[in-house]
Amino acid sequence: MARTWNELEKLQPTVLRMLKNSLLRERVSHAYLFEGLRGIGKKEVGLLLAKSLFCIQPEDGYIPCDECLNCKRIDTGNHPDFHLIEPDGLSIKKQQILDLQEEFSKTGVESKQKIYMIVHADRITINAANSLLKFLEEPSQQTYAILITEQVQKILPTILSRCQVLTFSPLSPKNLIEKFIEEGVDPSSAPLLAQLTNNLDEALELNKDDWFAQAQKIVLKLYEVLKKNSLEALVSLQDRWFEHFKEKEQLDRGLDLLLLFYKDLLYIQVGKNDQVVFQNEKERLEQYALQASGRKLADQMAAILESKRKLHANMNSQLLMEQLVLKLQEGSSFV
Repeated sequence: MARTWNELEKLQPTVLRMLKNSLLRERVSHAYLFEGLRGIGKKEVGLLLAKSLFCIQPEDGYIPCDECLNCKRIDTGNHPDFHLIEPDGLSIKKQQILDLQEEFSKTGVESKQKIYMIVHADRITINAANSLLKFLEEPSQQTYAILITEQVQKILPTILSRCQVLTFSPLSPKNLIEKFIEEGVDPSSAPLLAQLTNNLDEALELNKDDWFAQAQKIVLKLYEVLKKNSLEALVSLQDRWFEHFKEKEQLDRGLDLLLLFYKDLLYIQVGKNDQVVFQNEKERLEQYALQASGRKLADQMAAILESKRKLHANMNSQLLMEQLVLKLQEGSSFV
């Protein structure tokens, strides 16, 4: 379902304010580049801008009504003067840009305005980029381009220089949680997912992933055995941890979960229970927090962050985890 101006303004206030000012002053750029992480509203804002430009009766001069024929046809992808280009396979090819140019050489079907939006503009081939460049260099008066990318560093500088770049901010945890719950994520799981990903698709995948559900249990188990002795913790690594977190990316995810577990203990100790992300383990966390020594928690979190750094520097994962377990036990949070 298409998002309204008000909904998107809550997610991306800076971008929406800039677009509002441009629309009201009739100074809309002939080419925009929307850049930022996946799943934070770039494409939705592109469609919203297109509707603002085509809407028959925009509210306050810039908010699309979402009711007129033009708004509805953009929502359904059927407006003859709005063109959406996405990668054909792995890339956007020269022929796609040539077809677009041919289409735009014709008179507008229903108005003088024409708008095109290129999703994953960083995947454009060199030949296609050169064709697009000619298009951007000589825009007709009422032709608007919206380029969308998650990797602005891969956009040719010559294209970049001809666009107004709008950077989309990562969504706040609060907005992410609301977005995930809207899409069917269990409210008790949404806070954890919002700490791990900014992307709705990834959150929905993790929410249904048995591996991820099991990973949370193994992280909790490791914490529990750390209370006992280092030998048992090292045995637990061999029996469960290494069997589950086999790949580098999986181990990185495991360390993220472990870090969030320690962070939850800290939140409970300082009275910020509303920020706890392991909602399903809240009672157990509250018991552990009572026994924990607050002065050690920060050191233990720093040790986990250091292990993540070593992992990215390609340290042997087994050695890394054995060292971390000994470090966490050495700085045991239990008095």
